[in-house]
Amino acid sequence: MLTRIALSVLLIACALGREPAFAADRALTVSFGEAKTTFTAAELLARADAETLAIPADVSYRRAMTYRAVPLLALIGDAARAFDTLEARASDGFVSQLPAKLVTEGASGGAVAWIAVEDPTAPWPNLPGRDASAGPFYLVWQHPERSNIGSEQWPFALAALTGVEDPVHRWPQLAVDPALPSDAAERRGQAAFIKTCLACHRLKGAGEGDIGPDLGQPMNVTRYMTPAGLRALIRDPKSVRTWPQQQMPGFDAKNLPDADLEALIAFLTHMATR
Repeated sequence: MLTRIALSVLLIACALGREPAFAADRALTVSFGEAKTTFTAAELLARADAETLAIPADVSYRRAMTYRAVPLLALIGDAARAFDTLEARASDGFVSQLPAKLVTEGASGGAVAWIAVEDPTAPWPNLPGRDASAGPFYLVWQHPERSNIGSEQWPFALAALTGVEDPVHRWPQLAVDPALPSDAAERRGQAAFIKTCLACHRLKGAGEGDIGPDLGQPMNVTRYMTPAGLRALIRDPKSVRTWPQQQMPGFDAKNLPDADLEALIAFLTHMATR
């Protein structure tokens, strides 16, 4: 009798708790200064500006995808204009630093940012090579070529968006020698690092990503890897080393042009001396 009663109580508790717990997991937090708002998937899907959005070449799914989505600029409003950077934090430790102007310029001919929302009644397929979808929230871009949007600027499994300072001001250890000329390769490499690498890798503690190792401490990566090894690792990580939990994708010339790759290595080499 006690066993049956306990089982009944457990089943009732599960039935009562399932939907609130699921809804709580499907929430996106948006913070600008002291203003903080949390949106559930249901709230976003019910917005009047939610649309069916076709993405011809989705970066994460590597094929055409269709989503129900909300325009990011409409969601955050003028708050984005008060900050240099929009920090997009995913639930797996990926943290992309997006220049706010990429979002605001969507209103004047640039790439347009959207928050795709996974409907729990019609879940998205799993991502290639993963056992989970890109949901519950995914920042996608319409016409990404207009603003040179990189592959690491499509954060999936999105959990929070926060207005923050420009990365170099926020983390001075990312700064190159101010005496370098404006067209120095190291400066171009700094921009490439912030755009392509900082979401997963910190540098001397700078950054918020936790997926990959810090590339500046305790030893700078250029101290133990050759330029040739770094080039191969960035282009095709599995050509250099493999392990079961490997996550780093390769960056081809489309996502990281040869000139940017060389500048990135120049930046990392330069940072070993600072």
